[in-house]
Amino acid sequence: MVAANLSRIGWAMDADAAMRMFMGMSIVEMQPLIEGRLRRALPDGWRDGLAAELADALSREAVVVPGAREALERVTAMGIPWRVASNSSDQEMAIKFGRTGLDDLTAGLTFAAMAVGRPKPAPDVYLTAAEAAGVTPAGCLVLEDSVLGVEGAVAAGMVCYGFDRHGDGAHLREAGAAGVLHSLDELFGVIS
Repeated sequence: MVAANLSRIGWAMDADAAMRMFMGMSIVEMQPLIEGRLRRALPDGWRDGLAAELADALSREAVVVPGAREALERVTAMGIPWRVASNSSDQEMAIKFGRTGLDDLTAGLTFAAMAVGRPKPAPDVYLTAAEAAGVTPAGCLVLEDSVLGVEGAVAAGMVCYGFDRHGDGAHLREAGAAGVLHSLDELFGVIS
């Protein structure tokens, strides 16, 4: 969807390239990169238009990561206070978690970076989520699938593990991840 949007405005890109370049990035942070590449300002309303396209795509296409419900239920049963800290907007998270059937677990536990401060790689959203959970940054373990997320968690003073279901996670290790998990079951080897 991002690739199609950018191709329409003059930057031909496929979905894989868009994922590599923009995964984990807020729309606000994307805009100056795109404008720099295009060497022109994006049209008025571009951000809102892309946000609407994302929301529509998420409402139709978001899928749950295998084992996500079980992992969230298990950490909850273990008494571990957990939160979702995301560069996605509150609206995007509500749509994703509603579509994937996780909204009953995530209600009241999500934090959108732009609502609390600067987007990742700034540490703001992680620090806000930790404070809400009553946990010090040093007492947090973060699971992240993007380089920006790993950098933000490390900047917050938190231990971060990368999550890469389909690759070796080298890019996440290079960003500062303490290790890389390939399935959510592996999380319990880290926290037990």
